[in-house]
Amino acid sequence: MRIQYVTSSVSLKRSLENGTEEQRQTVLSIIEDVKKNGDTALLNYTEKFDGVALSSLRVTEEEVALAFKQVNSETINIIREAAENIRDFHSRQVRESWVTMKEDGTILGQKITPIDAVGVYVPGGKAAYPSSVLMNVIPAQVAGVERIVMTSPVGKDGHLPAAVLVAASELGVKEIYKVGGAQAVAALAYGTESVLPVDKIIGPGNIYVALAKREVFGDVDIDMIAGPSEIVVLADETALPNEVAADLLSQAEHDERASSILVTPSSELAEQVALEVEKQLSTLPKREIAEASIRDYGAIYVTSTLDEAIKVVNELAPEHLEIITEDAMEQIGKIKHAGAIFVGRFSSEPVGDYFAGPNHVLPTNGTARFSSPLNVDDFVKKSSIISYSEKALKQNGAKIAAFARLEGLEAHARAVEERLKK
Repeated sequence: MRIQYVTSSVSLKRSLENGTEEQRQTVLSIIEDVKKNGDTALLNYTEKFDGVALSSLRVTEEEVALAFKQVNSETINIIREAAENIRDFHSRQVRESWVTMKEDGTILGQKITPIDAVGVYVPGGKAAYPSSVLMNVIPAQVAGVERIVMTSPVGKDGHLPAAVLVAASELGVKEIYKVGGAQAVAALAYGTESVLPVDKIIGPGNIYVALAKREVFGDVDIDMIAGPSEIVVLADETALPNEVAADLLSQAEHDERASSILVTPSSELAEQVALEVEKQLSTLPKREIAEASIRDYGAIYVTSTLDEAIKVVNELAPEHLEIITEDAMEQIGKIKHAGAIFVGRFSSEPVGDYFAGPNHVLPTNGTARFSSPLNVDDFVKKSSIISYSEKALKQNGAKIAAFARLEGLEAHARAVEERLKK
């Protein structure tokens, strides 16, 4: 890994999910095709892109039963325990509606209402991501969403991964469709003969999924346009080089465009981690992917002090941040921008990816400066409640009318004054 000594601001080299104009036009044509031809378009694209000719799109009860036979009991228990942890964490995020009354009889409040229907996109094809099912479905359920639809690209055998179906079934998701890519996003947004439309689409996917979500936003809501995974490790001389290197590589194996960064005031640790990364790379099953990630988007930044290292971290605003320093808990208050903060050497990033409870759907590409992990609030709407009494309108009506005329809106002013007439 390249080592850079820094005394001022740094920028994280990121691979943005912008796509090409050709990819965007492909996505637009797919969306229009699905809007026009519905299920026929979905089946055609599944055969074209996934190489599977399906007779129907919806996952059957028989397929779910078969999935349970293919997954051992230990794995099922792990999924159940992880789900329990995730549900417990998100249940603490629930907000209640509220009202307040003033002395003049004015009633003000906020009504919390769940979104009616949510579509969850689970990436697949070459790999299985049951954790994506848990992290996207559970906060929606905690929020009170009544209808949750899941889509995922089919495998070469014509089925979805067994672990994905088990996770969905354990959560009680019944409406599951074997369709992926931009065509799945279009189906969720606009509906087909089989798939009724939803109000919000969540979940990660490839560049075509990301572009499709961007195109349908406005007709439906989306969670975010997620970029490649990122990790920043903030460490001092107390950190163990082999553990830091392992954590950096845990993100690098995700994608050639993933970013793994060490920020430290210790030049000795920096050199040891650089050597350890090369050593561990040699035995990594996904060596080629991780190697490309480390080469193109990895770095070690060495600062003169820990406080300067923290400034660098805040400039990077990473998706994942690990703090492996002496008195690590004391550093949390200094962190302003990070999607998830892992504190101490025993809190390796995979702990949060799968099991601890907080959501692993996190802001990437520096968007932790202004956005948050997926949470229960993402699945509710907040309606304001305003009830003015006669007394309150008499006290404030003239001021309200004056404000309306300040903006040149005479009808607004008259709407209040009509009520003030004897």
